[in-house]
Amino acid sequence: MIPLRDRNPRRSWPLVTLGIALVNVVVFAYQASLEGRPAAALYVFEHGFVPARFAVDPAGAVVTLLTYAFLHGSLLHLLGNMVFLAVFADNVEDRLGRWRFLAFYLLGGAVAGAAQGLLGGEPKVPLIGASGAIGACLGAYIRLFPRQSVQALIPVLIGPWLVVRLFSRQRPWFAPWLPAWLFLGYWALVQASEVLGSNFGEADGVAWWAHVGGFAFGTLAVKAFARRDGRANEFYTG
Repeated sequence: MIPLRDRNPRRSWPLVTLGIALVNVVVFAYQASLEGRPAAALYVFEHGFVPARFAVDPAGAVVTLLTYAFLHGSLLHLLGNMVFLAVFADNVEDRLGRWRFLAFYLLGGAVAGAAQGLLGGEPKVPLIGASGAIGACLGAYIRLFPRQSVQALIPVLIGPWLVVRLFSRQRPWFAPWLPAWLFLGYWALVQASEVLGSNFGEADGVAWWAHVGGFAFGTLAVKAFARRDGRANEFYTG
């Protein structure tokens, strides 16, 4: 399922979320400019998270736990992550506040990277992508807004709907509105099943442990980042 939008109004512009998206786009544009040159792979190795680097450069390895989340391997990789960021991160930022959200996002990405480094993957292969940090946003969203509605595109239903549409004037039912707990619960279940089913999370080159680690961090840690002003009482509503 692909999230399209939610019914969850904001009280402020998501400036940090927009800034994160912009940095991701700019970094990817720079990566694309290096395509086909040795510098492209070098850039990924320098700024991606390589767990084995802890043995020779611990400080550098810690820094890359922050930088890896702004690199992407393809345009599709970038777009997929930015869709999830756009739908879910803005409301988390609105609830936490800008600076708290920025700290939450960066720390969530670091925890996700550490989970992948410790529990899955080849220690000499660089980890890149924002999905771990975004997973933290998803975990926060399911805690903060479990009953809000999310419109989800379900690609496997498009074909059947087109067939039915030939014989009746039905409205599209391949993009239903679902409660956030159902959409995000399904997403988390898929990540967990991939961890358990694909050679413990490393068979297909996808950092499933980063997804799981980020989501777990988000669900468990978001309360610590919640505002301590009047909005704190709204934490469990949604």
